[in-house]
Formats: sequence, structure tokens, C-alpha cells
Amino acid sequence: MDVSTFLVLAVTGLAAGFLGGMVGVGGGIIMVPMMVFVLGMTQKTAQGTSLAVMMIPISIGVAVYNYWKQGEINFTYAFIIAGFFAIGGFFGSRLALSIDQQWVKKIFAILMLIVAVKMFFGK
Repeated sequence: MDVSTFLVLAVTGLAAGFLGGMVGVGGGIIMVPMMVFVLGMTQKTAQGTSLAVMMIPISIGVAVYNYWKQGEINFTYAFIIAGFFAIGGFFGSRLALSIDQQWVKKIFAILMLIVAVKMFFGK
């Protein structure tokens, strides 16, 4: 791995981690586009890598700790969502891997656009 690739990976991780800790985003909004557009990964490889990246910091709970200290976590909701997230992630990844890469990229872009418009114009 050359230095420029390492720097892109480091900046991507820092930005995704910072924004993940700050506003709860990172994987899809930061890491996937960086890996596709800057590192030249396919959409599917970027998505899989993004999911794999999140396994490590999430499993050790470094970002969660700060929110927990301030009493800002509803663990009941978190465990319920996590259980269904695992099920949804399993089926979503199977679907993504079974359809054409261009469709996955278009679905991803449309979803980001809808979320952006809703967040910008919503309450």
C-alpha cells in the first residue's frame, strides 16, 4: 500500500468516525463514496468494506461510551433495532450481491438524495 492510499483511508476513517460520533452517519455517507470515487472500488466492495470497518469500533464501543456517560442511550431500543438490523443486513446484502452493480449504485444515490431532501426540508 502506498502512502497516498493510506492517507485516503486515514482521512476517510477520521471523517466517518467524527461524523458518526457527531451526527450518527459515516458508513454510507462518507466511507462508501470515498472508496468508490477516490479509491476506485466497486460499489459492492465499498459497501462490504464499510460494513466490515464498522464491526471493530462498534464492537468495542468507543463512541457509545461518551453517549452512555451522558445518559443518552435507550438500550432497549438499541437491542431491538440491532437484532432486526442483523436480519435486514443479511437479506439486504444478499439482494445487493445478486443484482447488477449499476442498480445498486443508483439505489444508493436515490436513497441519499431522499434522505438529504427530507432532512433539509423536514422539521
